[in-house]
Amino acid sequence: MHGSRASNRALLETLAGQIDRKSAVEVAVCPPYPYLEQVSALLAGTSIAWGAQNISEHAQGAYTGEVSAAMIKEFGCRYAIVGHSERRQIYGESDAQVAAKFAAARAAGITPILCVGETLDEREAGRTEEVVERQLGAILRNVDFENAVLAYEPVWAIGTGRNATPEQAQAVHAFLRARLSAGVRILYGGSVKAANAAAIFAMPDVDGGLIGGASLVAKEFLEIVRAAQ
Repeated sequence: MHGSRASNRALLETLAGQIDRKSAVEVAVCPPYPYLEQVSALLAGTSIAWGAQNISEHAQGAYTGEVSAAMIKEFGCRYAIVGHSERRQIYGESDAQVAAKFAAARAAGITPILCVGETLDEREAGRTEEVVERQLGAILRNVDFENAVLAYEPVWAIGTGRNATPEQAQAVHAFLRARLSAGVRILYGGSVKAANAAAIFAMPDVDGGLIGGASLVAKEFLEIVRAAQ
């Protein structure tokens, strides 16, 4: 929950001016809902896509305060994040609700970015694979994983000062890869910064990053994009 019209413009104009249209790296930004129209205008004609940080599992109806997949589709959104750890932990979203949001995005022609990941207690209890398999399984029991992106975000490595090693990230990515069809992109989302991006992206099963705080600083984010190349 960051941004303003002025700061959005400064950030996105810098990114659009420096990200090569011919780059093989796909870049997307996911701003808060009120800024979707501004972002769609600022990024029109650029190589940068945009999406939403969340969507409702419902198509329409008496759900005051919610935003449907069809609504964000009107702004040209290509992506929607579903199941982010903050949504699961702070707002109590269940695996079933996340699966419904995933299906709603797919039905509207939006690519869902599904987040999975374990807490520190779960990792220390040796339950990492159990947790991410349960979270992914809630999707796979109902729909296939075509036209979707998976993001592994260890909750214990987000904004805590603790970082997963590239090897720890790779181990979970390889576990998830074995449960998916070929070609599914798996992003890593645990405090990726310019300083650690190259080492993380060098892992064979890490296809890119879901960037949090570092995406708010143009110089930092651009360095991460260069590392992905």
